[in-house]
Order: sequence, then C-alpha cells, then structure tokens
Amino acid sequence: MPPFNGAPPPGLGWRTPRPQADSAARDAAPALGEALRYALPGPTGLGTAAARLPHAYPVDAHQRGKDRLPAPAGTGPDTVRTQHADSSPRVPPLHCPDAVRDDPALGEEVNNRLVAWAEEVGLFQGRLERLRSHQFGRLFMLAHPDCDDPDRLLVAARCGLAEWAVDDHWVDEGEDTTPELLGPRLALTHAVVDPVRLPARYMAQFEQVVQKEPVLRAFRSCLDHLSHIASATQVARLRHELAVMFVGYSHEAQWRASGRTPAVWEYLLHRYENAFFPCMVLIDPIGGYELPAHEFADPRLRRTYLFAATANVLLNDLYSMHKEDPTDTNLPNLIAAEEQCSLQEAVNRAAQIHDELMHTIEAEAAVLSAAGSPQLRRFLEGLWAWMGGSKEWHATSARYNSPSSP
Repeated sequence: MPPFNGAPPPGLGWRTPRPQADSAARDAAPALGEALRYALPGPTGLGTAAARLPHAYPVDAHQRGKDRLPAPAGTGPDTVRTQHADSSPRVPPLHCPDAVRDDPALGEEVNNRLVAWAEEVGLFQGRLERLRSHQFGRLFMLAHPDCDDPDRLLVAARCGLAEWAVDDHWVDEGEDTTPELLGPRLALTHAVVDPVRLPARYMAQFEQVVQKEPVLRAFRSCLDHLSHIASATQVARLRHELAVMFVGYSHEAQWRASGRTPAVWEYLLHRYENAFFPCMVLIDPIGGYELPAHEFADPRLRRTYLFAATANVLLNDLYSMHKEDPTDTNLPNLIAAEEQCSLQEAVNRAAQIHDELMHTIEAEAAVLSAAGSPQLRRFLEGLWAWMGGSKEWHATSARYNSPSSP
C-alpha cells in the first residue's frame, strides 16, 4: 500500500474537511442507542449533517494490479437474494465501500491453513468441509489489503475463527447449547484470554478443562500466535475487546434463556457490545505497525472505531437474515415486531441505521485523518478497507449465500 503523504487517504470517499464538516463530526450524537432511535423513521439524528458531505463511491483504490472476481450468480455486494426471491425481502444498496483488493490465490492459501489449524485444535469436528466452504480465509485477505503475507493473515483468521466458534459451538450447534451454560463457559474463556493465576494445585484442574474443550484451546493458540507479531499493548487491546464481546454474548443468552424479546434500542446496545471490535483491533499488527497508544485511546477515534464495528455487524444482520430462523433475534425482525411494519420496511429501516453510522464515520474519519499521525491515517484507511472487505465476503460467502449453509 502506498505511503501516506499527510493528506486524507485517496479513494476512501473522504475530502479535506471544511469547518462545517469538522463541526458536524464533533457534534455527532454521543449516545448510540438514543441516536439510532431517532434514526429509525428516516435519515435524522446520528450523522444527518455528515450525510450532506460529498462522497465518492464505489471505493476501489489501491487495486495493486489484482483483479476482483465477479460475484457468483444471484449475489451482489449490495443486494441479498434469498431462496424465495419473489417473496423475501431484499437489502437495498448500502452506503459502504467496496473491497480494496481481491487476491483469490492468497485467500485460498489462508483458508486452507485456517482449516488445518481448526482440525489441529479440534474445532468444527465433522464440519471441516463446511467450514472450508465458508472461506473465512478469504475474508481476512479482503479485510487486510495492506498485508500480502499469508502467515500474518492467518494470525487474524485464527483469532476471528476462535471468536465465531463461541457462537457455532456453544450457541447454535454443539452437544449442549443450553443458554444458562454460556456464562460459565465465557468465564472459562476469559480465564484463557487473560490468563488466570491460580494456586498450583488448582491450576492443574483448570488445565484439564482447557485441554478437553476445543474453543478454549483455540483461544489459547490464536493469542499465542498473535503474541509473535504484535506488541504486548496490541495483545492487551484484543483482550479488552474480547471481554466486551463476552458481555454481549451473555446479554443475548439471557434473552434465549427467558424467551424475552428485547426492544430495538436494547438490541442496538447489544450490537454495540457484540460487534466486529476484536477483528478490527488487529488492523495495525497485521499491517506491521502500531498505532500510538495516545491516539488509540483518543475518545474521538474510539467513537469512530466503535461506530465502524457496529455498522459492519448490522450489515451482517442484513446479509445473514435470510439464513436464520424467522424467530431469531436480529435487527429487521425486531423492528418489524416493534413498529408493526412489513419485513421489507424493517429491512429498509435497518439499512438506514447502517447508513447513518457510515455517514458519521466518514465525517469523523476525515477530521481525524487530517490532524493525526501517519499511523493514525493508516489505521483509518485500514478501518475503511476492513468494512469494504467484509461487505464483499458477506455478499459471496457460502455461509450466507448457499441454500445448505447454516
């Protein structure tokens, strides 16, 4: 990826900020739940001022000579087709960048290594070929276009797969997916992520539990691999984001255990916790640099980063909706129930919420990019590229686009 020259990264839909853009970014609504509540009826509230900024789409800079593959028949980055296209809702075009690069050979290499690692630690036993078909390795190739090293991309892919294994092993599938078990399981997982210190005689008992549970072994292994390429500070950032995600998982488990349907505002709060934070926090170590601690801790960057991860997980809600049970908890279903509207109207409103976040991200990132360090500008470009790569993967992965995929 070309070096930064002090200007906002080209091709990202950003402009050099004008005074009114700076003001719009600073004045964006501080409370996600309240702001998004006002976003439901239409483009008001969060990001409305930013929506008047000029934008450049699609984003396709830095192709670096690598060709993008056409989407499989019946799919596309901005429209989700379902098995019953004549009766199921469609996702409208989303305000989101395209993937920066697509290197199929690199994605396949990372995917093959990821499946081999999953087999090694015991994840997805009996489901490895289905795992292979989901092409998670391709996701991380798409999401980190500033890295051509399959070993480094595999570090990110291992961490991502360990995180999703919690859902796939303990929530959706597995020998026992009782919601009440998730809290104790997450406590054990956190004891692996932020290694527990027990007296020696009790530590041996904890180790016996870890060795019997593939998800725990996966987290230990992926963090060990990360420590070889990341600083202690960068590893600590991932530990923090995982702890936040575990809070979100526990929140959802309570709904499952009680049979309670959350309000839309509560679900958005949940998605503010259970989003793509752990994946996105690896942007700089996978890229081979480190965002300075004072910039990472800046509340303005934190807000932009949290909005980005939340927007992208709402995109996940939209793309995965047609693969889930109609009773599953996702944003469109909850909006339809709460607003007493059609599912198509609810999908459109969910897309509005996503786009409101994206407009705010654009405005705030432009301001931060103009004033920050080269590392900050590179991190913001990586954040943008991550969202575009994730959208491309969601549009084409068998996880969401194959009739037989869960």
